[in-house]
Amino acid sequence: MENVAYIGLSRQMTLRRELDIVANNIANANTTGFKVEQLMVGTEIGQGARNDAVRPGVSFVLDRGVGRDYGQGALSQTGRTLDFAIEGDGAFFTVQDGDGEAYTRDGAFTISPEGLLVTAAGLPVLGDGGEILLDPARGSPQVAGDGTISQDGQIVGRLTVVRFDTLSVLEKAGDGLYRNTSNAQPMDAPDARIHQGMLEGSNVNPILEITNLIEISRSYERISKMIEQSNELSRKSVERLGRVG
Repeated sequence: MENVAYIGLSRQMTLRRELDIVANNIANANTTGFKVEQLMVGTEIGQGARNDAVRPGVSFVLDRGVGRDYGQGALSQTGRTLDFAIEGDGAFFTVQDGDGEAYTRDGAFTISPEGLLVTAAGLPVLGDGGEILLDPARGSPQVAGDGTISQDGQIVGRLTVVRFDTLSVLEKAGDGLYRNTSNAQPMDAPDARIHQGMLEGSNVNPILEITNLIEISRSYERISKMIEQSNELSRKSVERLGRVG
């Protein structure tokens, strides 16, 4: 197979990956706290079959992983007492799961039968002193902008809202959660503001993603035609050489 076909195939492989990512963005356009993703594409110099100082190395398209935009999503009013939204890029609520601490922008919380503040999946939401215990008999909790939670005029805890120096240490863990994949320590995020009775929408731009979807499909088709033309040219060249011989 000619180099042009190999190069084209390497690009088609990344386009298929891009297609999956864009489709996932569109599917999560209405998911609370979802952050838009895109494929990071680079080049890789292929090694020749023999040492040829005349020909330069061939550059193949390389999948360098998924980048994520942690920018602010739009805040929407819900009026629900246990809905919370963070205003501030790169800050997260802290929750407890079986593997330790995890982080989320999805503040659609509820109260467990034991009185703990938990996520929709039942994971305890963490405060400065650990799990946050609420007493339904004392009325609805009130949450200040700094995350301080009060019931019946008394402080019962404060939501732990953190951020990281480098957001690349976070990886998706499902259900809107992220986990720290390094030894980097989370830091307090005092400039982040908590809004009660609101949720943060995704930061996906549906029109832009649909445009990307169309462009990916067109690019894939163009490369397929290029490979077909290259193969046809090689076939004709071989036929002509055969007749000459």
